[in-house]
Amino acid sequence: MLGQRDTNEQVYNRLWGGRVIDWLSGQDNEVLMEQFFIPESRAGTLLARDEEGIGVVQVNTATSRTRRVEAPNANSYRFVSDGAGQVRIMGSMPIRGATAQVGRIITHFYRQPNASAWTPMGDYDVVTRRGPYPLAIDGASNAAYIREEGADGRAQIYRMSLDGRNTRDLTVAHPQVDVDDVIRLGRRGRVVGATYATERRQAVYFDPELQRIAQQLSRALPNSPLINFVGASDDESKLLIWAGSDNDPGTYYVLDRQSRNLTRVMQARPELEGMALATVRPVTYRAADGTQIPAYLTLPPGGAQRGLPAIVMPHGGPSARDEWGFAWLAQYFANRGYAVLQPNFRGSAGYGSDWFQINGFQSWRTAIGDVNDGGRWLVSEGIANPERLAIFGWSYGGYAALQSGVVDPGLFRAVVAVAPVTDLGELRRELLESNSFASTRDFIGEGPHIAAGSPARHAATIRAPVLMFHGELDRNVRVRQSQLMRDRLRDAGRPVELVEFPALDHYLEDNAARAQMLRRSDAFLRQALGIQ
Repeated sequence: MLGQRDTNEQVYNRLWGGRVIDWLSGQDNEVLMEQFFIPESRAGTLLARDEEGIGVVQVNTATSRTRRVEAPNANSYRFVSDGAGQVRIMGSMPIRGATAQVGRIITHFYRQPNASAWTPMGDYDVVTRRGPYPLAIDGASNAAYIREEGADGRAQIYRMSLDGRNTRDLTVAHPQVDVDDVIRLGRRGRVVGATYATERRQAVYFDPELQRIAQQLSRALPNSPLINFVGASDDESKLLIWAGSDNDPGTYYVLDRQSRNLTRVMQARPELEGMALATVRPVTYRAADGTQIPAYLTLPPGGAQRGLPAIVMPHGGPSARDEWGFAWLAQYFANRGYAVLQPNFRGSAGYGSDWFQINGFQSWRTAIGDVNDGGRWLVSEGIANPERLAIFGWSYGGYAALQSGVVDPGLFRAVVAVAPVTDLGELRRELLESNSFASTRDFIGEGPHIAAGSPARHAATIRAPVLMFHGELDRNVRVRQSQLMRDRLRDAGRPVELVEFPALDHYLEDNAARAQMLRRSDAFLRQALGIQ
């Protein structure tokens, strides 16, 4: 265990353990990491810890010895290192209000090499996602790579000098989608490119040699069009590469750049070797107002292509999007004979601010309308049997699955929701217990959409049978959200089942639990949809 140790005297529980921000190339067993300091309450002693907030420490991973690099501060939110051991950027999110809740504005500062004074960079709003957000530092050129929304409402990446002049140069932009991140390589985290997702994830390499290698790998591995540089030796003479596709969960290789030898290391999911996996096709469909909605369609491998039992699978977030590639949930259900549609409904991230709208909660009518239109498209195209159409979602996707049954009770014949939000007002109350309440409260908003957009308050409207799963230690969405939905559905005389997993959180990261969830979901859908 790295970082500050828990004690019986600390004044509250630790919900976050830290983040490595610099792997300190050339220093064996040493890393820089953010650390959350929690004060202690000990009567009659001067030995109690009194520091609080996020700081930075250098940790020896062999001995756990730590050295203070940046003192903790109650307002500190994040730090960025230059890859050479210097912390150059700090994000501050001041606590607001008498209840000591974190706000929604991150103010970033930078400092010049070997300096201590901080210079303001700008404010980033975590709710609207507007303002500059530093991603990484290029120490060699003394510049930062920053993501910020352009005039067209789409995120772009530019370089900003950290020499006091603050000059900006646009690096990568795209006319249809957000440029969402930089590509970093090796223990120094050298910035070598930027990435965005159209129908598929794309990379723009700043390093011409890596661009050439990527093109050569594409020719050498034609069945694995998704290629990522995921690691490197200190001198970058050897590269760790992952290559995969929609029906290939991926293989890791080591490339020796001097000998040009490519060695296969291991598969990401060796248990799937030899299994027939489904291909994924990018599609678009027309929403009720004429908007074309991008989505991904997965059909059973080697089987019927029309009149199938089908599942609409909205993603979580809602500040997220689905991408082309291997998706274990969609692959499982395709293997079981279902067509699966994953819509990037309005409210999804990655397509600019106009597509994101306010967000999937405050703009739920548009988001859920797009999700339901995806089900209607499956039927109109002859892909889905209208009597065997279901919806499956996780987190916000679970919310969308339940709310779809409120908006159009006759469309889906079965609903599966994993860790769903079911009452927006209850979610706001839950967040009163968290220091993130202020920003999340603004994200959820206030007004009539709270009642209208809460499926638990309209349980009697839902006709389809409902199956839910939830981890009892879920901190993202409390298990009582699912318990409330179960109770409301029971009171309305609707068929419902809730499976609770003790000691698991929002992601159910346990092989046995996930296998149980998949088997029970498949059995439930087969019974509800009349599949033999």
